[in-house]
Amino acid sequence: MFRSETEPIPPDLRRGPEGKDLGRGPLLVVCALGVEAAALRRGSRLGAAGPVALLRTGMGPRNAERAVTRALRDDPALRGAAVLATGFCAGLAPGVAPGDVVVDDRTADGAPLAAAVRRLGCTVHTGRIAASDHVVRGAERFALRVAGATAVDMESAAVQRAAHAAGPRPVTAVRVVVDTPEYELLRVATLRTGINAFRVLRSILPAFLDWHRSTELPWR
Repeated sequence: MFRSETEPIPPDLRRGPEGKDLGRGPLLVVCALGVEAAALRRGSRLGAAGPVALLRTGMGPRNAERAVTRALRDDPALRGAAVLATGFCAGLAPGVAPGDVVVDDRTADGAPLAAAVRRLGCTVHTGRIAASDHVVRGAERFALRVAGATAVDMESAAVQRAAHAAGPRPVTAVRVVVDTPEYELLRVATLRTGINAFRVLRSILPAFLDWHRSTELPWR
């Protein structure tokens, strides 16, 4: 069950089906856009359950960093939470197609998440998710690709930076590709790829929970 950033996570959600204390903090899933949050809430109806909070930050790195910093600082229920940045992104590398999933490989926390998403039957790429403060197109995309980035978005790096600054915790980022150089935003084909990306994001919530359960967590 997802709870918004303004609702505390009650203590009973930290317990298993027999009332046993799970001995871990919650999972904070962070996205920027309303449509991303809608996909995740829809996914939460597919049988996922657990100590999960959903934070929608608004678009851009400043909004993301500010919202995550405030949530981890001010909400006692989120102290020590694992943090996962998610939503949509632009694909950059050859072979990355709309609807594919990209997991940031810059921390060890990303490897078990990539494995969990693959088990759901999704096409997964691991690589660097580059940061930008605006939508990139054309030459900018090519430059990021040449620099070794697999995908790009505006919030993941800021979310991870804020989460690490708040204390030791598992932190990672996973994004669903909504457009590529062949299918840039605002083109007619993006409507179709956007619907597909929404469905994929909705479907991979169970992998987030598997990651939360299996990663070596500092509260164990």
